[in-house]
Amino acid sequence: MKKQTLRRCLAAFWWLTLAFLYLPLAVVVLFSFNSANSSARFADFSLRWYHQLMGNEAILSALGNSLVLAIVSALLAMIVGSVFGYGMYRHRRRRLGGLVLLIYLPLVLPDIVFGISEMAFFVQVHEWTGLLSPGLATMIIAHVTFQIPFVALIIYSRLVGLDPALFEAARDLYATPRQRLVHFMLPTFKPALMAAFFLSFTLSIDDFVISFFTAGPESATLPIYIWGAIRKGVSPEINAIAALMIAAVAVAALLSLAFGRRRAR
Repeated sequence: MKKQTLRRCLAAFWWLTLAFLYLPLAVVVLFSFNSANSSARFADFSLRWYHQLMGNEAILSALGNSLVLAIVSALLAMIVGSVFGYGMYRHRRRRLGGLVLLIYLPLVLPDIVFGISEMAFFVQVHEWTGLLSPGLATMIIAHVTFQIPFVALIIYSRLVGLDPALFEAARDLYATPRQRLVHFMLPTFKPALMAAFFLSFTLSIDDFVISFFTAGPESATLPIYIWGAIRKGVSPEINAIAALMIAAVAVAALLSLAFGRRRAR
């Protein structure tokens, strides 16, 4: 009887936690289909605000900037982070503890501190060289910087799980470095690379703080646009933008989960 009561309590706690996490998102999505001009009450179901989004050039420009920023930074972070992860694995037995700990610093550093430091760095470089004026390029560099540790740790965990004899076997079969990369390493790392890409994409698409400090006047992303618009009050149009962002992040998360399950099988 006690075990049954405990199970019921745990089940109730589980559902309450899910409700706490997802009810606010559900409300945002629901009111994005509201036909009324205010989010105070729900009138009728309508796609009015989604149609209005399609004709808003400022929103479409912000959406384009967000997609370019997320895709390009995720690709660059996947490449650079993979190299870092492989280097961490190759030199894991050497006394590099202090250097390896540096890869964890961007993970625990507050976003506002990271964003301010990136902004100060870009401003100083621009004063010295005339390069890296605030814009999409500086945002991409900043996003790649904080995405690299996530990618490196994913690749490192994948390498640690492999049998070291596989690398020796590839050499014993006279595989050149290029052949080992193309025929062994890339197929083996493909699920981890895809998971790292989608994680980086998700982190980038909804980032506000770092983007805000490194953006230029013509490079506003969706989170920055939402922040500017919400100061006038939450409208159904903002709910529609948020619903689209929730959908994009959910798709990326589901794809990452699918690749993870495929790797496990």
